[in-house]
Amino acid sequence: MSEGAGAALQEFAPAKVNLTLEIPGRRADGYHEIVSLIAFADVGDTLTLHPAETREVTLDVQGPFGKAIDQDNLVLRAARAFLESEPEVPGGHFVLDKRLPVAGGIGGGSADAAAAVRLLARANRCGPDWRARLLPALTRLGADIPVCIESRAAWVRGIGEKVAPLSTMPELPAVLINPGVPLPTGEVFAALGAPLLDEASNGIETPQGFGARAPLVSYLREHANDLEPPARRLVPVIGDVLEAIAGTPGCLMGRLSGSGPTCYGLFGSREEATRAARALAADRPGWWIVPTRLT
Repeated sequence: MSEGAGAALQEFAPAKVNLTLEIPGRRADGYHEIVSLIAFADVGDTLTLHPAETREVTLDVQGPFGKAIDQDNLVLRAARAFLESEPEVPGGHFVLDKRLPVAGGIGGGSADAAAAVRLLARANRCGPDWRARLLPALTRLGADIPVCIESRAAWVRGIGEKVAPLSTMPELPAVLINPGVPLPTGEVFAALGAPLLDEASNGIETPQGFGARAPLVSYLREHANDLEPPARRLVPVIGDVLEAIAGTPGCLMGRLSGSGPTCYGLFGSREEATRAARALAADRPGWWIVPTRLT
């Protein structure tokens, strides 16, 4: 039975930001083991579901980055995976307002997919156990989807399926910058050339939480994004983005998010982040630049 007898439902799909992304090595099956501290922004896409009485799922895409979306994208694939795991429930028509850059390293497609399955679960009043049933299928579709289901700050290990939410996480005023050059994740991992995984190399410290901004920023400065060097080789303008971020007043640090090319800069206050975004946008009108809060 659908919530509100067919009433439209909506979910926010926030941008995912890899504050750190360390890669101990490559597994024998070709997948890369990761240890990543992930936070979520207050900017993102919006997905609406119009529940139906049939099991068909369809999608319309709009918004500033809508034209870059493949019609058989992660929203539909995740929705079909949900319906396969819940054989008695109906589907519906999705409308995606795409406001995050595509292939940008901030999990836009994964966030949209996670929003799709949350919407179907709401529409059909599914109990909480749907998450465990669906996790293997979602991980196969996209390694970032599991952490995007809850969209809260977490440690992510394995290939993305092991998610441990932080006990505490301070708000981080930030600026996100994308230079407008898509960068497929697979190309960056291939360029990394990671060695085969050594179990002894996976002892990366992962605190349960951070009670204040200063110790969190100190931790981030000591732990890198291992994909940043290969991403910069593939898309040299990433270096320009990081240089621009570092040159703004109040910037605490800047780094690539995920496989890029989106980068983030952290600031001491929301006001500093807003001023930095305004100044950067004036200097680089072709870049996607937004102030945000990471939590």
